[in-house]
Amino acid sequence: MFNMKKVLTAVGLILLMPLALCLAGETGDRLSKESVIEKIQKDKVIRVGMSTFVPWAMKDKQGKLVGFEIDVARQLAKDMGVDVEFVPTAWSGIIPALMTGKFDVIIGGMGITAERNLKVNFTTPYDYSGMSMVAHRKKAEGFSTLDDFNTDAVNIAVRMGTTAEQAARKFFPHASLRLFENESQALQELNLGRVHAVVSSAPMPVFHALKYPDKLFVPLEENFTKEPIGFAIRKGDPDAVNFFNNWIINQHASGFLKEKKAFWFESRDWEDLVK
Repeated sequence: MFNMKKVLTAVGLILLMPLALCLAGETGDRLSKESVIEKIQKDKVIRVGMSTFVPWAMKDKQGKLVGFEIDVARQLAKDMGVDVEFVPTAWSGIIPALMTGKFDVIIGGMGITAERNLKVNFTTPYDYSGMSMVAHRKKAEGFSTLDDFNTDAVNIAVRMGTTAEQAARKFFPHASLRLFENESQALQELNLGRVHAVVSSAPMPVFHALKYPDKLFVPLEENFTKEPIGFAIRKGDPDAVNFFNNWIINQHASGFLKEKKAFWFESRDWEDLVK
């Protein structure tokens, strides 16, 4: 039986299809134009938010930024055909600074966490890190396990706003935490014997212990956490997520990231650059 209602419905859907496609196209164009990728290409510069962490990012003898993150950001800029501008930012305020447009992307050894992901979007991991600790030989004499540091008699220094702080609160709930704006302040407290240990991302604790072998040591044989590291960008930018993800995939495939990690994390060949 001829069904006029079905015919009219089908005709209506056919007539609406061009409108839907048009709207989808306009939405795609709008998102593309709003993407930070378009902005970077237009400005011919990518602004990278970062903070100093050895050996992720630090200054050499001439005051020039060097490190794993610095190499990654410079290669990214080169592949995009633009210049790179580094924007050193206090770690505790780096996500708010990204959200307000102070820079285009965070490439700064930022661990991917659920809490941070509520505020920013992350790329696929380009590296993995983990928490380690460096301890004072006299104050932490005989300490060799996590439980040894988890008492109310222990003082642990960490950089505020980092995953090191989160890990210290999780694994050492009974210890007293001392929070510092930058890592050098926390390490100074350790060197002076005012705290038992400093918790930080590997491999910094090992490097610092090697600098002061008579005073410091690494009490744990392995990192006690593992965390993925990603670029952070503002929300609502699928084009940027797509571009950065594919760039990272290609750098894994080419061996670039493996090569740079071996240089900065598994060797001491760069040490003379910063002494």
